[in-house]
Formats: sequence, C-alpha cells, structure tokens
Amino acid sequence: MIEKLLIGIAGLIILLVAVVTILAFVLPTELRAERAVTINKPKAYVFAYVKMLKNQNDWGPWFKKDPAMKQGFRGTDGTVGFVSAWNSTSDEVGEGEQEIKNITDGERVDTELRFKRPFETKSDAYIITEAAGDNQTKVRWGFSGAMPRPMNLMLLFVDFDKETGKDFDAGLSQLKTNLEKM
Repeated sequence: MIEKLLIGIAGLIILLVAVVTILAFVLPTELRAERAVTINKPKAYVFAYVKMLKNQNDWGPWFKKDPAMKQGFRGTDGTVGFVSAWNSTSDEVGEGEQEIKNITDGERVDTELRFKRPFETKSDAYIITEAAGDNQTKVRWGFSGAMPRPMNLMLLFVDFDKETGKDFDAGLSQLKTNLEKM
C-alpha cells in the first residue's frame, strides 16, 4: 500500500516538473511595454527636454517613489555616453543606471537600463518624438528586455505590460502637464 502511494506521489512530482518545464519553454521570454501621449508643444521643444535624463526627475514616476534616493551622473547630459545612476532603499526603485546609447537628433533617444537591485538585468528603453500637428508632439516611451527561463514563469502571475504601463502612463501624463505649463 505504501509502495503504491509513494509511486503515485513520485508520478505526480514528475508530472509537475514536466508541466513546469514545458511552460517555461512555451511562455515568452521577451518583455515589451510602450505608451504614448500627445503634448501641445512643438516637436523640437519636446525633444530637447526629453533627451536630458536629469529631467526625468521632474516627470518620471520613479523619483516620486523615493525622492531621497541617491543619484550620480557621469558625462554630459543629453549626449551619447551620459549615465544617470540611482540607489534607493526601496525595492520598488532599487539600484541601477541608465546610459544614453544613441540619439537620432530630434527623433529618438535610446538608452540601456542596467538594474543591479532588487534583481540584476539589462534592458533597452527609448523615447520617440513625432510631429502630430501644429505645435503638437506625440511622445512614445518604450521598454524591451528579456526574462530568462525559468524566471519567465513569473509571467503567468504578472502582466508585465500592464504593470510597467501604469508607470509609463503616469510619467507621460506628468511630462505632458509639465511641458504644457512651460
């Protein structure tokens, strides 16, 4: 009797491991989120503002989550190679740095995000500005990264686009408010 019970439990464990393994290989490993807002200001004005990483303290959602976080900067803001680093006691903000990797003048800023804590990972982010009419600019803010297997199993429980999108929506709303007041 005990032998049959142990065989049944072993079978269930093997089945569970097989299901988890299959899920890890079926679920995506790529993460993406993008949001957009239209701002009632000329494209050149908006681009000149968003290419400066230090300005993210005024509109990005993370500085608001921990205004006491320690920050450091290397290089010339608004140019390729500029690095903005942060260190927060809050796990919601964590520790990391953002580096400007490419600028297409007047159009796009590409950055690399290097998170150190609460988990170590590298991701890409971008801000794109597009003319949307007379004195109007559409700003698209996006992020892409990868979640290795089996960590991608967390995607069963967390909607990455929805969670990250909340922060992007809040940041873009604040960006719009700030720029339209200037």
